[in-house]
Amino acid sequence: MKEELEERVQRAVENFMSGYGCCQSVVAAFADIYGFTDRQAKLVAAGFGGGVGRLRMMCGAASALVILAGMEKGQTEGSDREGKAECYRLVQELLAQFREKNGSLICAELLGLDNKAPAFGSFVPAERNAQYYKARPCAAKVECAARIFAEYLSRK
Repeated sequence: MKEELEERVQRAVENFMSGYGCCQSVVAAFADIYGFTDRQAKLVAAGFGGGVGRLRMMCGAASALVILAGMEKGQTEGSDREGKAECYRLVQELLAQFREKNGSLICAELLGLDNKAPAFGSFVPAERNAQYYKARPCAAKVECAARIFAEYLSRK
C-alpha cells in the first residue's frame, strides 16, 4: 500500500511537470480510487489552476485536497448535515496540514507575490519552460499536497 501511495505522489509531480495545473496534477493522481477517469479528474480540476483561474487565490494543490476530501467524504443528500460536517472536518484537517507545511494556502503568498494578484482579465498562463519551473515552488506544493492525501489514505 505504501509503495502504491508513493507512486501516486510521484505521478502528481510528473503530471505537473508535463504541463498540468497544480490541482489537476494532484486530483488525477488519486481520482481512479473514486471511479473517475484521468480525463474526468483533469477536467473537474482544470479551473483551479493559478490559484483559481489564475487569480492567485487558494493554491491549486490545496484546492485539490478539497476536491479529494469531497470524493472521500462528501455527502450526496442535501439534508445530510452529519455528512457535510464529516467532509468539512476532513477539508479543514488536510488544509491545516498544508498550511502548516507551507506557511499559507494562498497562491500569491506561496509565489512571493505579496498579494499582487493579476486583475480579472489576466488569464493567459505563463509559458512552461526551465525558467518557469526554476522560479516557482509549485512542484514542491503539488508533492506536498499529494503526500498529505497519501498519508491520510494510509491512516484510514
